[in-house]
Amino acid sequence: MLGDEAQGTVRSRCRSRPGRAYQTVGTGPGRRSASTVRGMSSRAVVWDAALLGYDLGGDHPFNPVRLELTIRLATELGVLDGVDLLVPSAAGDEELLRVHVPEYLAAVREAPEVGWDVGHGLGTTDNPVFNGMHEASALVVGSTLLAARKIADGAARRAVNIAGGLHHAMRDHAAGFCIYNDCAIAISWLLDHGFDRIAYVDTDVHHGDGVQAAFYDDPRVLTMSLHQHPFTLWPGTGYAAETGRDGTAVNIPLPPGTRDPGWLRAFQAVVPSLLEQFRPQLLVTQCGVDSHEEDPLADLSLSVDGHRAIYCTLRDLAERYADGRWLAVGGGGYQLIRVVPRSWTHLLATVLDRDVPPETPLPPNWTTTVGRAAPAARIPRAMTDEKDTTFKHWGDAADEPVDIAIRDTRRAVFPLHGLDPDDPRD
Repeated sequence: MLGDEAQGTVRSRCRSRPGRAYQTVGTGPGRRSASTVRGMSSRAVVWDAALLGYDLGGDHPFNPVRLELTIRLATELGVLDGVDLLVPSAAGDEELLRVHVPEYLAAVREAPEVGWDVGHGLGTTDNPVFNGMHEASALVVGSTLLAARKIADGAARRAVNIAGGLHHAMRDHAAGFCIYNDCAIAISWLLDHGFDRIAYVDTDVHHGDGVQAAFYDDPRVLTMSLHQHPFTLWPGTGYAAETGRDGTAVNIPLPPGTRDPGWLRAFQAVVPSLLEQFRPQLLVTQCGVDSHEEDPLADLSLSVDGHRAIYCTLRDLAERYADGRWLAVGGGGYQLIRVVPRSWTHLLATVLDRDVPPETPLPPNWTTTVGRAAPAARIPRAMTDEKDTTFKHWGDAADEPVDIAIRDTRRAVFPLHGLDPDDPRD
């Protein structure tokens, strides 16, 4: 249910608040080290350069350089000052088999030798075979599992793994650049280690189909996905009518061209109310950034500022409804220089309570390095696209393009949770 802002105009929540340890960071002599920030031990960042080995090769859009550029940018801005990066190990078969079948694991292992005739969605344009594919994919799973373990063990309230988010992989085949589904495997592991109500929110431009499929009939997992309408974008699933068992699958299909205000309007019209009813013990979020207007593979029109607002909202929701427990992973994002590094640096900063002001200039060392490597690239100057993310809550007199999606989703799901789909107070 919505609070006092229900009918008002809402601006980004990314700012310091009384009683919180949120700190803005940037470059320059005034930057403080992590030792001066209260509560940093309750935040975990998983990263190792070995994760760059998940490389589909050639001109494939899923290029690991986006991860390297993100870590470099976050480091130059001081977001990672004093943070001990957690080094993952590859997941074993016992963990991979939580979601995938043995025949598929065998196919992934054999694929580099067999090549063209391995099946299981491997060896396609989307999912080409590459040397060390099983090992690299298992390491991505291991990195998200490490983040999950830190939360389950009580060592961290929040954890982030930008190398994760391979949400399309299915139980017996690869799909959408994804070999093993680290999101689903981590959720399955958490369900066996002290959690019995987990909410998964997917903000990638593509439907979170693999995670939805893994838990479609499991009432312990609430999956929610906001994505471009499946009639206009692969994988062609994620209609509002896909509701799972008793409404635990929630889909908000958005029209092409949706901008920050519309996306946030749709999110706020559906997600907070369902989280309040479900009361998860942990919030897991897939934070793909291929929803950006410059992304070459899709047609939503969000900005880096919109992504930053999304992360701040997710942080607030984790605090409000999940006892502060938040596991964030990466996902899609194919504007490798202008978008992914800035958006995921904002994600890292938000998880660490080190919010980066949008007007922060990009560090000269970073821009120089990128300029030398990609001299034709248009390098942004600051951590903002200078877009206004202000939006109005659903239920006002306006009729926005996203309101059809809002109404369809609320009417499909809200009654199953005891909520009135037509009452904006719910």
